[in-house]
Amino acid sequence: MRGTSRQSLAAAEERVEPLLGTLDPAVAAEVGGELFAVARLLDSSGTLRRALTDPSRDGQDKAALVDRLLEGKVSDATRDLVAGLARDRWSQARDIADAAEHLGVVAVLAAAERQGVLDAVEDELFRFARLVEGHRELGQALGSREAPLEDRTALVRRLLEGKVHEPTLVLAVQAVTHPRGRSVPDALDAFGAVAARRRQRLLARVTAAVPLTEDQRERLARLLERLYGTTMRLNVEVDPEIVGGLRIQVGDEVIDASVLSRLDDARRRLAG
Repeated sequence: MRGTSRQSLAAAEERVEPLLGTLDPAVAAEVGGELFAVARLLDSSGTLRRALTDPSRDGQDKAALVDRLLEGKVSDATRDLVAGLARDRWSQARDIADAAEHLGVVAVLAAAERQGVLDAVEDELFRFARLVEGHRELGQALGSREAPLEDRTALVRRLLEGKVHEPTLVLAVQAVTHPRGRSVPDALDAFGAVAARRRQRLLARVTAAVPLTEDQRERLARLLERLYGTTMRLNVEVDPEIVGGLRIQVGDEVIDASVLSRLDDARRRLAG
């Protein structure tokens, strides 16, 4: 994606994360599947893509078109996300379809993260991509545009069902049935790259008044792992100005339990 589209995709990711954080993992996975269906719809209709990305058309008007098209067919969460894409600006009409698929991948991986299997999903996607890449006949069978969609789906399920986590299976089916101009290994690697970036965000940036002991680090890591449901890495910095306690940032979320923060709160309450 170029300039404007990259900015719009970044804005869409910022909108989707708080939403996914409120959803049950199963519901987040359903949203992912619905976004994949929307991407397929957009891929199938150049007229619709142009209508939703026309820069001369009012954003609210384009969002209303999304509402009319999707009402009763997808969840409210998915409809709101797609309406948000329609309000954004895109360098090329096809970029909105790319964005819909990308948000679908993010939603499926968010479900994996909440289930504590994100690392495993990333590894499974990588291994399946290498399997397809290393076996010519398998690659041809999965990548054939002449083979019926149902046959390719059934083949993926025979290969993976019961052997990988459900998010991996969902993403593998998407890569095989709708590679969207990519080879199957390239599509799988693209999804794996999104997982890798998401996994790297599971870094807790901890600011403490004094250095933490190894035991304190381990206890804090276990506490955060219980809170977030996944492995957590700590990056600890020392800042004497916070006086005491800790300030913890995970992604965009901040847990501020420093003495300085509590003093600031007390001053605000007294002043208010």
